[in-house]
Amino acid sequence: MNEGAIAQALLDSYSTKQPISPLTTLYPLISVDEAYRIQLAQIEKRIADGDVIVGKKIGLTSKVMQQMFNVSEPDYGHILASMVLADGDEISVDQMIQPKIEFEIAFVLKEDVQGTNVTEEQIIAATDYIVPAFEIIDSRIEDWKIRFEDTVADNGSSAYAILGGKPTSLEDVDLETLGMNVLKNGHFIDHATGAAVMGNPVRAVVWLANALGKYNIGLKKGEFVLSGALTAAITVNPGDTFTADFAHLGTIQVTFKEDCQE
Repeated sequence: MNEGAIAQALLDSYSTKQPISPLTTLYPLISVDEAYRIQLAQIEKRIADGDVIVGKKIGLTSKVMQQMFNVSEPDYGHILASMVLADGDEISVDQMIQPKIEFEIAFVLKEDVQGTNVTEEQIIAATDYIVPAFEIIDSRIEDWKIRFEDTVADNGSSAYAILGGKPTSLEDVDLETLGMNVLKNGHFIDHATGAAVMGNPVRAVVWLANALGKYNIGLKKGEFVLSGALTAAITVNPGDTFTADFAHLGTIQVTFKEDCQE
């Protein structure tokens, strides 16, 4: 198995919007470590081409999703500057292959955090503020036929990140009970609380810091962390507008359109 060639195939898919066959079908013995190396090879190539890491994303934070993938821990990916959109933006579905949207809480950091024994207290102290966030996910693997190693290699199936709402101190909220309502085209479709993410999203960020520490990668001051989806991902279609209203944190909105025309 040529990790560099696989990384390039995923990069090509990202550019051409043509999905590839599941890596776990082509390479049944692919390991999680190999998948993370393939992910990192893509990130390093995109940085070499001028992009910049601005954050991280955490996926598979719920027990239901972990059971689906037969794993006992979440996964993570990198967020690059080219992947960040603004609250209220319109985005073309033609820019993606098979997009879905997730609703999350983002942690914006004021201090570096690195190690393999990071605690909740350290994450709380390192967090500048939290805000509502969307993650738009999009698999480069055909028909979302993914296993854990597929989504890891594919940078956590990430496509775009959007931060919104108002910056809020962790001291001002109870993350476990913080509520969120989701509307699609003005109609209520779902509700969740922060406890949906590992009991408390802070725990997800702790997990991330320690997982990254194994690869000598840290969380950096000024970066943000998408701490995990509060509800199931929802498939998006042209014309859809999604709004998430978070108690104390404010609202965030995005609209999907058919093409890149203004």
